[in-house]
Amino acid sequence: MFNADEQFEKLGLSLPPAPKPLGVYKPCLIDGKYLYLSGHGPVQNDRTLIIGRIGRELTQEEGKLAARQVGLTMLATIKENLGSLNKVKRVIKVLGMVNCTPEFEKHPYIINGCSELFASVWGEENGVGVRSAVGFGSLPDNIPVEIEALFELF
Repeated sequence: MFNADEQFEKLGLSLPPAPKPLGVYKPCLIDGKYLYLSGHGPVQNDRTLIIGRIGRELTQEEGKLAARQVGLTMLATIKENLGSLNKVKRVIKVLGMVNCTPEFEKHPYIINGCSELFASVWGEENGVGVRSAVGFGSLPDNIPVEIEALFELF
């Protein structure tokens, strides 16, 4: 069987601390065989957030790296609440929200930062689900990317 925890270790990446809710919501919710993750931002290892609007303070490449950091933050929430990435069978849906200037049009490229991470952790077959990538005029605390996702559990 595919081992997502081992695969993550091979990538040589580190997980930031799982964020605590800053409002009235749960970071994750399990309903039967489904795990819903609330919108996550790019939490860094020192608990600070990556800040800035893509197309103004951040480049397209910096935005993609911020989306990967959001993915790592989501993995941290999964590990903290489920104990292992191996409990996730597959990614079902990802919604990526990009804080960008009105003329910016490469939203899918930005969200690839997260999608490529998930594909590398759970494999191409189970790590890639359906997805939307949309632009926003602002996001909380001026973060560049917020992502929510739905996963199927074993």
